[in-house]
Amino acid sequence: MTARLESGSRPRKMQTSIGSLIQKQGKIFLPPLMALAVFLVIWQLLCWSPTSNLPSPLKMFTDTWDPFIIHPFFDNGETDKGLGWQILFSLGRVGLGFSLAAIVGIALGIVVGANSFIYHAVDPIFQVLRTVPPLAWLPISLAALKAANPSAIFVIFITSIWPIIINTTVGVQQIPQDYRNVARVLRLSRKKYFFKILFPAAVPYIFTGLRIGIGLSWLAIVAAEMLVGGVGIGSFIWDAYNTTTATNLSEIILALIYVGLVGLMLDRLVGFISRLVVTSEQTEQK
Repeated sequence: MTARLESGSRPRKMQTSIGSLIQKQGKIFLPPLMALAVFLVIWQLLCWSPTSNLPSPLKMFTDTWDPFIIHPFFDNGETDKGLGWQILFSLGRVGLGFSLAAIVGIALGIVVGANSFIYHAVDPIFQVLRTVPPLAWLPISLAALKAANPSAIFVIFITSIWPIIINTTVGVQQIPQDYRNVARVLRLSRKKYFFKILFPAAVPYIFTGLRIGIGLSWLAIVAAEMLVGGVGIGSFIWDAYNTTTATNLSEIILALIYVGLVGLMLDRLVGFISRLVVTSEQTEQK
């Protein structure tokens, strides 16, 4: 009798857990889907007229279905490539420029944050340079590097490095004085002080800078590629604009949607890595 009751309760528990999971996921995904549906309806109504300057969602979808949606990786040579290739080329530039900025920015941020004299010496310079618009660096990089691709990577580097440096510096400066005192009492070596106190305390700030930096990198590469040309999502948008037709406007809108989705995924990826690292650091400290 007891065995039958237990076997009967298991399906009920499973149904309850599945129901609660569906309800939880519904609360997360339902509001954005509803907002998206309302946005699409409003867009469709505003662009319904045949004389509208912009395509409606349905027209944009039909104009770009073949080949840009169903064949994103077509390659007809030179710059005539699908949006999949365009985005991959842009991501390659962002990956290289952002990685260099992360390495240099974190190292500089730690040095500047740990030394008050260096901080007071370079902080005014950093504050001036970080306000320079990303594309203002492009003529200088083109003149120095004499090539479009390295110049675009340099723009990514110089754009994303400032939030990384500044947030890392703040993270190091925010280390509690009690931690520093304990390190002196225990006479920790520089290596142990770095890995046991300084780096774990600064990790949340470092990843805040990285998260801001990756967003700025993706913004900057689209703008830089519009000027340097070649293969890339920014170049694709600019070329489509220069040969503006009704179909090209649909291609531009589709490219903008892809740009937004990729930017969202990059932000979520850095945030996910941040949670993993912070959680592991907190576990080790306990």
